Amino acid sequence: MLGAARATPSRSQPVPASRIPPVPDRSHDHKKGRVVSRNDAFPATPAHARTATRPAGRRRLRALRVPILIVALVIILAGTRELNVLAEHNAALALVAGFGTALAALACYAWLSRTVEGRPAVPELSAAGRWSGLGWGALLGLAAFTVTMLLIALFGGVRHVYPGSLAGFLVGVGAMASVAVNEELLFRGVVLRIAEERFGTVSALAVSCVVFGLAHLVNPNASVLGAVAIVIQGGIVLGAAYIATGNLWLAIGFHFAWDVTEGSIFSTANSGTNDEPIGLLHTTLSGPTALTGGAFGPEGGLVAPLVCLLVAFFLLRRAVRAGNLRRRPRPGERAAG
Repeated sequence: MLGAARATPSRSQPVPASRIPPVPDRSHDHKKGRVVSRNDAFPATPAHARTATRPAGRRRLRALRVPILIVALVIILAGTRELNVLAEHNAALALVAGFGTALAALACYAWLSRTVEGRPAVPELSAAGRWSGLGWGALLGLAAFTVTMLLIALFGGVRHVYPGSLAGFLVGVGAMASVAVNEELLFRGVVLRIAEERFGTVSALAVSCVVFGLAHLVNPNASVLGAVAIVIQGGIVLGAAYIATGNLWLAIGFHFAWDVTEGSIFSTANSGTNDEPIGLLHTTLSGPTALTGGAFGPEGGLVAPLVCLLVAFFLLRRAVRAGNLRRRPRPGERAAG
């Protein structure tokens, strides 16, 4: 007993730090009624080992994320278009259907991103900058197509302009809200984003532009020249909007306002669609296809791509200055991601 007492330090002597046992950070496991260490309950997992620790089912699901996301979003896009067609005979109903299907598509995309890809957050739909992105995108889209029409008119491509229909304008606003959201989720949210992860920004932008242009070849009155114009004006400028901001809001705002101004304000053909749009104004174009775009609409001419290229230039310059361009990842980095 005396030997043990001598070995024990007195109260006045400091205890060496090496002999003080660590005090675990404890939290209560309420389900089992016991105290556990937070470090034991939530062990840190190295970044390179996260893929290996996922459940087998989740890993298989993530490996097939590209076809799953594309098929799901194409089905959603087709379904929302049918709903908008059914509602187009009533302006108020068309507005509700358009914005309702747009919100539903956003919710479905967020759910698919978390479920299929296993992403805890969806930064391309971040609430930060949502309204400013939509607002600036809408202003850019409105201004870009208005400048396009002014240039066509300057070179003699506008024959008549007379009043149209307010109800037709509202129907178009609802439909274009749905189209803009769904197409941006598919072509920028999935195709461009995932291609950028694998191939870097420059190659991903090229891939998404080509896919976007090819998708418009199924439209009535489509042509190779029209598809090339869509690649240049739609694919590049909308891709640049995503790259410059890191989210989809600017691209959605631009896409929405461009389509609304084209079909619901000036009532010109939109990407070769057969149905003649009825908007606030009824505009008749005449002249060479290179100027007016012919049956495809102004997007099939040379003016719209040139205007959009100018907008894309400034957006890409902003992206470069902000350091948003990603290089092509090395094989090891790609496997770890």
